[in-house]
Amino acid sequence: MRYLDRFIDRELEKWGKSASHKPLLLRGARQVGKTSAVRHLGEKFKYYVEIDLNDQNELHTLFEQGYTPQQICQQLAVILDTPIEEGETLLFFDEIQACPAAINKLRYFYEKMPRLHVIAAGSLLEFALRDLPSFGVGRIRSIFMYSFCFQEFLWALGKRSLADMIVQATPFSPLPELIHAKALEYLRTFLVIGGMPECVSTYVQTANMLECQQVLNELTTCLLKFITNCLINFHLLLSKKYWMIKFYMIGFYQK
Repeated sequence: MRYLDRFIDRELEKWGKSASHKPLLLRGARQVGKTSAVRHLGEKFKYYVEIDLNDQNELHTLFEQGYTPQQICQQLAVILDTPIEEGETLLFFDEIQACPAAINKLRYFYEKMPRLHVIAAGSLLEFALRDLPSFGVGRIRSIFMYSFCFQEFLWALGKRSLADMIVQATPFSPLPELIHAKALEYLRTFLVIGGMPECVSTYVQTANMLECQQVLNELTTCLLKFITNCLINFHLLLSKKYWMIKFYMIGFYQK
């Protein structure tokens, strides 16, 4: 499947080429293309290592047992049979919210292995970061990623010239009428299928609106289940805090 260019690619490339690069935390909603963007960046490195901390639970112990970043990289290199070298390797921790100890460890990669390119991403990061007592202030950089915008959608369709004309247009120098009509035609399509990467990719490959709708239905079902689970966890958290406060007040009044 062809990779579809995103605005964030420029930011990631700039970060990768920078002599002073902090560990990068890629934040954003589910299914907006975070993993694909990092994999695309990984093609520019000699070595690329991707670790899904949601699936590879056995690797959590590396972060929980007090190993240094150097020791963690040494063990990962052996386990995954891929060299992890500063300046040569892009190390990607996906779904890092599954291992809070790994989030805490990111700051030490900047201190102990500053030339190593490290990216972490996850769809539930906001919940995980909320529960952490501290979080690498000044040692970790965050970038937010979103779904496709209209300009990226035009790129995906190979309409870069049209995208450039839209960006350059102003109230004093508007689009020519024929170009404006063409832009509106694509905008209507974009408003129907939306900006979720899987749906945009399906439209680019098939130009079939029915197939795009099927993809949207599947995404909606998954996201609704995800939101339901989040709400359940949120209510459990509120209930826990309610009883903690109530028991504290009971103890206070008994004194």
